Amino acid sequence: MTTKTLPDVPVGMHRVYRRFEHWRSSHRGRLPIPKALWASAGEVAREHGVFRTAKILRLEYGKLKRMAESAAPVRRAPAPPAEFLELVPPQAVSPAECLIELEGPRGKMRIQWKGATAPDLAGLSRALWESA
Repeated sequence: MTTKTLPDVPVGMHRVYRRFEHWRSSHRGRLPIPKALWASAGEVAREHGVFRTAKILRLEYGKLKRMAESAAPVRRAPAPPAEFLELVPPQAVSPAECLIELEGPRGKMRIQWKGATAPDLAGLSRALWESA
């Protein structure tokens, strides 16, 4: 006596799997599968993949793929609005380092900085070149 082992049915597919098994056991011969069953198989295929669903539910891959593509998208409840949102700037791998030397009629200036933000170079250079 051979025992038929059930395929590894994912949790989200149990209900549809049982519906197909019930329909198959209650019908003899080659009757077309009802549209409602195909629609539910298409929804499950969108979640678990067409190949896996076709194999577990013993369905024609091509038709199931078409059903999965044409199935209406699953509507999910919108996420509640955030009460607090913290924005964290990305961390630089290494701080930027720069050295600028300026020479003008009022003298020489050397600007050296490390970090992500740059000093007001326009204002500093304007002070060097403009006469007082």
